[in-house]
Amino acid sequence: MRLLHTMIRVGDLNRSIDFYTNVLGMKLLRQKEYPDGQFTLAFIGFGDETDHTVIELTYNWGVDTYDLGNAFGHLAIEVEDVYEAVDSIRERGGEISREAGPMNAGTTVIAFVKDPDGYQIELIGRKH
Repeated sequence: MRLLHTMIRVGDLNRSIDFYTNVLGMKLLRQKEYPDGQFTLAFIGFGDETDHTVIELTYNWGVDTYDLGNAFGHLAIEVEDVYEAVDSIRERGGEISREAGPMNAGTTVIAFVKDPDGYQIELIGRKH
């Protein structure tokens, strides 16, 4: 078994694809409209779905906002250098919601960035 993808609902598919590809550096892997269901799916990730876990962006036609609730926490991305990643994301227009630094009660360097719909994405420094 392996984890295939995580699905999140987005209010503006093009805005979300732009964020994940141009701000975070992922690739748009595939996209398909489902007119009978009135939704579009886009799969994004850092590598091919055959050997990488990806994110499924679901756009339900005509829905532009969602209540994120309080059960979902965040997505996590490993980066080589959290401080450099934060600077790069900020330069490309990303919103940093927690600056890079050691995690609470620990030493692992982390940061958080918000996607256009408010989902939190944790950046975690690669362990060497």
